[in-house]
Formats: sequence, C-alpha cells, structure tokens
Amino acid sequence: MMDVGHDILAAASGSLVGFTLGLIGGGGSILAVPLLIYVVGVSSPHIAIGTSAIAVATSAAANLFGHARLGTVRWPCALVFAAAGVGGAAAGAHLGKLVDGHRLLALFGTLMIVIGASMLRPRRHAGDPNVRLTRESAPRLLPLLVGLGFLVGLLSGFFGIGGGFLIVPGLMSATAMPLINAIGSSLVSVTAFGLTTAVSYAWSGLVDWLLAGLFIAGGAVGGFAGIWASHRLSGHKRALSLVFATIVIAVGLYVVGTSLMP
Repeated sequence: MMDVGHDILAAASGSLVGFTLGLIGGGGSILAVPLLIYVVGVSSPHIAIGTSAIAVATSAAANLFGHARLGTVRWPCALVFAAAGVGGAAAGAHLGKLVDGHRLLALFGTLMIVIGASMLRPRRHAGDPNVRLTRESAPRLLPLLVGLGFLVGLLSGFFGIGGGFLIVPGLMSATAMPLINAIGSSLVSVTAFGLTTAVSYAWSGLVDWLLAGLFIAGGAVGGFAGIWASHRLSGHKRALSLVFATIVIAVGLYVVGTSLMP
C-alpha cells in the first residue's frame, strides 16, 4: 500500500505524461517507465513496464475516440497494422519478462536515445490522402503493413511503451498516408499493443493496479492541460518537439548510465 507522498508523485507523473501527449501529440509514454522508477520509486522495472502499459493503452483509447470523430483514422490499414503487431507485442512482452531488470533498463534507455534523435528530424507532412486498403492495393500494402506492424509490436511489447513514434513512421512507410492520418491511425495500435503488454504482465502479477489508476487519473488532467497549451502555443510546436526530444535523449542517457552502475 502506497503512502500519500507516493500517491501524489504517481498522479503528478501521470499528469506530466498526459500533458506531453496533449501538447505535442505523442512521446509522453516513453517517459512513463523512467518516471515510475526514478520519481515514484517503483523498485521493479518489470512492474513499472506492466503498470505503464495499462496507462498508455487507456490514454491512447481516449485520444483515438477524438481522432475517430474527426475522421483521421484510416481503419482498414490501422486494423491490419494493429492485428499484426498484437502478435509481436505478445512475443515482445514475454521476452521482456525474461530479461534481467537492469539490462532491460539499459536497452530501454538506448531506445529512448534513438527515439529522441529521430524526433530531431523534421516530420514530413506530404502523403497520399486517398490511400485505401482495397482488393487492388492489398498485394502492395499488406506485406508492408503486416511486416512493419509485427516488428513495431515486438519492440512495443518488449519495452512496454505505446510505440507511437515507431508506429507513425511505420504506417507512413507502409502506405504513404499523410502525417495526420498516421497519427490518428497509430492510436489503434498503441491501444492494442498496450493492452496486449498489460495483459501479459498482469497475468504474471507484474501490474500495480492502484498505481496504474493514479497514473491514469493524473494523465487525464494533464491531457486537458496539454491540449489547452497546444492551442495557445500552436505556432511553436516544432520548438516544443525539439525541447522534448532533448529531454528524452537526456533521460535516456541517465537511464543507461544508472542501469550500468554496479
């Protein structure tokens, strides 16, 4: 049973993740595991991964509803990518539980550095807004959607992250859909991968449900604040993304350094 101080830290950490998601449209989930370990004080990296997976899936499902209402989700492509990735996420979660906690943290920190570096590159806004998964396009699109979906799901399950920054470029590479459609469609996979990872870890008793609830509640409040700030700072999104990328890289370096210390 956590004390009040831990409860507050958990809600505040969730709020920070939600705020980041609302502000720049992604990336907050990559901070969830380090926050749970180094701020909230979760001693087991595996419990931190399992617990964060619940929070990530819940946040993604809420955001998916909004994108679906705006019509930005390309459902056939999104569902195929997610279905292929669920198998990868299940395999990744199983493998992640077999890896020593400190070694898993070192690999996680390395992934943070790679993702942070990729965020420094400008996003492409061009694409084919009319892309559809049809009988005619299936021979071209299906192999890419299935292959990239499984690979991204594997990484998502292994590290217990939503994987939005992996899924978005994966969808764009597979289908050439525009960025806005890739962001909306990616939330189908983030939700599915997060739930798959969470079920796997919960089955092994590696989810702190009270902590997950506090994290989700804080994330909801932070998400509203992030969306409000996003509208206020809409002309500075690129600068905000660069600042966040720098933070992700710095935290990744810290995680790697800490996990390798004797």
